Amino acid sequence: MRYNFKFDIIKHRKRFFALSAFITLIGILTLFVFGLNFGVDFKAGTSLDITVGKTLDKTKVEQIFKDAGYVPAITTIGGDKSDRVTARFDKVLKLDDVNKIISAMTTAYGVDLSHSHDENTVDIESAKELGKLAIYAVLAACLGIIIYVSIRFEWRFAVAAIIALLHDAFIVVSLFSIFRWEVNLPFVAAVLTIIGYSINDTIVIFDRIRENLRFSKLKNFNDLSELVNRSIWQTMTRSINTILTVLIGAICLFVFGSPAIKYFSLAMIVGLVSGGYSSIFIASPIWLLMKNKSISNNKKLIAAKE
Repeated sequence: MRYNFKFDIIKHRKRFFALSAFITLIGILTLFVFGLNFGVDFKAGTSLDITVGKTLDKTKVEQIFKDAGYVPAITTIGGDKSDRVTARFDKVLKLDDVNKIISAMTTAYGVDLSHSHDENTVDIESAKELGKLAIYAVLAACLGIIIYVSIRFEWRFAVAAIIALLHDAFIVVSLFSIFRWEVNLPFVAAVLTIIGYSINDTIVIFDRIRENLRFSKLKNFNDLSELVNRSIWQTMTRSINTILTVLIGAICLFVFGSPAIKYFSLAMIVGLVSGGYSSIFIASPIWLLMKNKSISNNKKLIAAKE
């Protein structure tokens, strides 16, 4: 008996592949031309957070920095009352440099800021080391997932899952490159969180596919296509509910959270949407294509023996 799914996902798989390929191509071009906007965590320099307690004007603050002899690469005004400025400098500031900036801000606003600022400085070696560790963390997560899925399911599921995970991570990286959003340590934490979320959603669908395989006799591609479609739609409600629940939380963090976690929340929002998409429209169709190839090879082998 055929499962009456509302939309044939497998039938339109080429459109989803084309969409992902297009976004990936744009991301590659953007990364090649512009690269990433690395924050102070991955780029030598100093980040200075100053809470003034008064509503700040970005143009005025930038002029104060300029008059003091220091021009930030990026200046951001935040806080509940727009009373905090975050300035990122591409060079490492010494203690005297920081004191000059604080003195200039104190004079301009008439507020003692000696205990109302935070300084974060990263030298060149530390920046390189953090960059390497971030890459190692992502690779270690992917390797662990490959091993687990290969043991728990089969290698085809593992390959499909990793392609989907890399797809999600690259979508996030591409958008951060296109819009010049800052890449820092919270961004790496968001990518690792997205990988964990995405594989969880993908495994749920794969588990249903494996369960349905036990009671199915696959003779051709249409049988396999129907099985995958049925498995996806049987888990669709769960997938949508999970995505919406986590997405609402990420949006709340972005809207109501502090400026320090804005880019973390933003990466989470993009990654959650991409993760839900890839689990349904990318991972399962890729597994189907690999599985169908193995079925075809088995048939040829049997025919040759006969």
